[in-house]
Amino acid sequence: MLRMGTRFPLLLLLLASVPASRSRGWSGAPRPAGEARPGGAPREPEPGPAGGCCGGGSRRLKIGIICALGALVMVSNGAVIAVVASAVAGWSRSSRLTLLSLAAADAALALLVVPLNLYGGLAPAPPPPEPYCRAAAFVNSSVFGASLYSLAGVSLERYVAVFFPLRHARLLGRRRLALLLAAAWLGPALLLLPVALPGRAAVLRVRFSAAALLCEPDYASNAAYAGLLAAAIFCPAAATVTFANLRLWQAARAQRRRGDGAGPPGKGAGLRRLRLLQLDAASRVLVPVVVAFYVCWGPCMATILYNAITKDRVHEWLEFVALWLPSGSGFLNCFVYFWTNRNFRHKFQKIGHKLCGPCSRVKWEQDVHRMVTISAAVERRSSQPALLPDRSCSGSSTSTLLPREAQTSL
Repeated sequence: MLRMGTRFPLLLLLLASVPASRSRGWSGAPRPAGEARPGGAPREPEPGPAGGCCGGGSRRLKIGIICALGALVMVSNGAVIAVVASAVAGWSRSSRLTLLSLAAADAALALLVVPLNLYGGLAPAPPPPEPYCRAAAFVNSSVFGASLYSLAGVSLERYVAVFFPLRHARLLGRRRLALLLAAAWLGPALLLLPVALPGRAAVLRVRFSAAALLCEPDYASNAAYAGLLAAAIFCPAAATVTFANLRLWQAARAQRRRGDGAGPPGKGAGLRRLRLLQLDAASRVLVPVVVAFYVCWGPCMATILYNAITKDRVHEWLEFVALWLPSGSGFLNCFVYFWTNRNFRHKFQKIGHKLCGPCSRVKWEQDVHRMVTISAAVERRSSQPALLPDRSCSGSSTSTLLPREAQTSL
């Protein structure tokens, strides 16, 4: 009995000396952030008081960048829609409608994507709830897909107009054009419909990226579906944009080479030189179209595929820039597709003159009133005999009697 009594306190001392980490593992208490689970899958770090893995300063900077980007995209594409909604000289109906669809898809980036994700990022206790994040991820992906398909539709319409001019009206008639635009908007939404399914019917999970302040599908939870989306949305759009614009660039360069060797300079040399300048300008624009497409969309798709395959995350700022670059393409498209076009700029100036018509009319009336006052001063001065050197006074001698301000106004 004495021997058992002496061993019992020793056993209690041994249990008290067990490390706290091992006892915590046995008791099932929560593990520290970043510690591996028993299954081997690393756990994502818990969001801190600033609402994510980034600090408060970088978070505010990112929110400011997103707000500025949304404002630029909305203002530029709003002006484009206001101009393209009416007829533009030199633009066919199919060209105008496909470009209008592209501008509407880019404007949706500012109207839907930016507010939905800013609300999730500014929530008092991020991340936002799962139903809201799932709906926001579905809207984000659908709008991005519509923008991709609209870019492909613009390139396809230009290709048909240049290489099949006689059959352009039949190949892109009203019905086929309506089907093309409907496919550009509804196709991505139908392909991404599994993202919106909640609960047990969900095909993949959604997550709020604290680095990018963006609700997005967690493609790492279903790599096969991520590959299917890339093959069905991005790859056809990229192939269409690349093939159509490079073929148009080759045609413009070949036409210019034929024009350079077209006979000696004669009566039509000026017209031929003007046409060559137009072809050269077209060839200079088509290559930036392809470059801008891959600069804006390539990093985003590479980041998505990297996260899906490796089940790892890239650097915080790299993920932010890569996932928001497609929204920046909505601002860049205004310059690549619209402001470089002379007919569009001319129509924009006409609309600006109409909007500023009342202001210009008031200024014109003020100028007329000022001219009438100066004319009255001229008549009063010319009626005084002391100011006239003789009776046969010419207009030039009268103007020498006026002040310098009156002569300038006249």
